[in-house]
Formats: sequence, structure tokens, C-alpha cells
Amino acid sequence: MGKLTTHILDTANGCPAAGVAIHLYRCAADGTRSLVKTTTSNADGRCDQPLLVGAELEVGIWELEFHMGNYFWSKAAALTEPAFLDVIPLRFGVADPHAHYHVPLLASPWSYSTYRGS
Repeated sequence: MGKLTTHILDTANGCPAAGVAIHLYRCAADGTRSLVKTTTSNADGRCDQPLLVGAELEVGIWELEFHMGNYFWSKAAALTEPAFLDVIPLRFGVADPHAHYHVPLLASPWSYSTYRGS
């Protein structure tokens, strides 16, 4: 059974990023997006449940938005106004709806990276 999960790591402070708002969108071929789910990362920087599971995970283009600006402000990071990174969008494709897609975000106030995890 396929599923979509995520994990957020704060690379500036060396810890999971708790309390980050996460929005999941389904992207259409014409570029429009439909909000599918909104959640918040837990103390481990993960979601309490998979974002999508089973038949919810469909072939296509998806986008995760991580609202990191508020998180780094809450950590008293020395940010510029406006912050260099605020909302971080990650757009990715799902080709096999029966697979596990894990999309981690490693972020600091000045950079981020991602990969397809397991």
C-alpha cells in the first residue's frame, strides 16, 4: 500500500523542526493547485499520520509547502525582514501509487535540501 510521509530537520539548530505548518497540494496539468491537506509537524519533525495512504496517493504532481519562516522566527533566529526563506515549496511526481514516497526537508534560515527518502 502506497503512502506519502515527510520529516523536517532544522539543520541550523541540529534538531527536528516541530510546529511547522505543512500544506499538501495536488497539481493539475494547467498549473493550478488544489489544497488536499493541512497539518503541523510534531515534536519529532514528522506528521502524526501519513499525509496520504492507499487510494489517496495517486499518480501525478504534488506539492508540499513548509511554512518555515514562522518556525525560525520562533527560534529567535537572526532573520532579515523579509526572511530569506519563508514558505518552502517542494514539487514532486508520484509515478507508482503503491510505493512509499518519503519527502524530507532539511532546512536552515538560508538554505534547504530534499531527497526521496525511504
